[in-house]
Amino acid sequence: MVEGFTAALRSLVEAESPSSDLLAVETCGDRLAEVGEAITGAAPERVPLAGGPSALLWRRGEADAPGRVLLLGHRDTVWPLGTVAQRPPATEGGRIHGPGVFDMKAGLLVGLHVLARLDPRVPVTLLVTGDEEIGSASSRELIEAQARECQAVLVLEGAAEGGALKRARKGWSIYTLRCRGRSAHAGLEPHKGANALVRMAELVAETQRLNAPDRGLTVTPTLAQAGRTVNTVPDHAELHLDVRAASSTDQWSVDERIRAMADTSTEVAVEVEGGRNRPPMEEDAAAALLERAALHARELGERPPGSAAVGGISDANLCAAMGIPTLDGLGAVGGGPHAEHEWVDLDATLHRIPLVSALVDGLAEHPLPGP
Repeated sequence: MVEGFTAALRSLVEAESPSSDLLAVETCGDRLAEVGEAITGAAPERVPLAGGPSALLWRRGEADAPGRVLLLGHRDTVWPLGTVAQRPPATEGGRIHGPGVFDMKAGLLVGLHVLARLDPRVPVTLLVTGDEEIGSASSRELIEAQARECQAVLVLEGAAEGGALKRARKGWSIYTLRCRGRSAHAGLEPHKGANALVRMAELVAETQRLNAPDRGLTVTPTLAQAGRTVNTVPDHAELHLDVRAASSTDQWSVDERIRAMADTSTEVAVEVEGGRNRPPMEEDAAAALLERAALHARELGERPPGSAAVGGISDANLCAAMGIPTLDGLGAVGGGPHAEHEWVDLDATLHRIPLVSALVDGLAEHPLPGP
């Protein structure tokens, strides 16, 4: 099975799919549909989405069957076209390296092999979107609609370190702070200017006082720009912030405090744009599913996987925020997401297939208690 899995993974990696290239993501969707049909024996439904790439849906079981489970993944990557030519997929020592192998094309293959393994009557849906890496703006409504029909969501993102499942993810907010002042000659009459860069520097200091790393709250300035020439008082400056919060309470609190920095009454006006992109996936969303995963691992004669709370986001955040039991990190075992050394442990990843299959089967036979 390793050879077939590796060949299919190479094929998906070679179908490059940077999120910003709609045609490339759709072409990758074509490849995934072919690979998926070869594995499962069924073609997916192609769902067009306004403003973004289509989604692929494989649905099993009766449409209205209770206890449906959603397997969720994405096919877009962060790598630009041409990366595969520079770093083609390469296998060495039981690992495969390549752009997008871990995040998250190997996870998609795990989902497809789970479908192939399950009885066709088991009510399960595999949903693959194409814009997760840029915020899921076009697919969010579909993700939430599919999740709403299900008792649980199993997300096929790559595992945490050592193959650990992901029981929690921080929420993500992004902001742009724009400072608008007044230009002047920096040598002849600097006093006649209103320096937007100085105000931006003050804002950087203010935002750093919002950090509370002991609670999992980080506020990070990530991009800044100001001015036009070296001898002019800058009349404009722009600051971008990345905010990660482990709790909804902190995410909303920081949102309120950043918005309060807006001020149009002073010489340098400050405007604030942005806000919450993803709510946190808090730990209670995954608790029951973690117990089930440990049970099934022992039944399979395997050591139960560990679990981790991580800072990155995924579409798991959206589903967990709806109050639906959600467990992430069920896809590839490996590492290096968004890094040139990205890799997948082929044997460990293949072991995910029986575990996820047993988890879906068990949920179908013994659904989770209702809310």
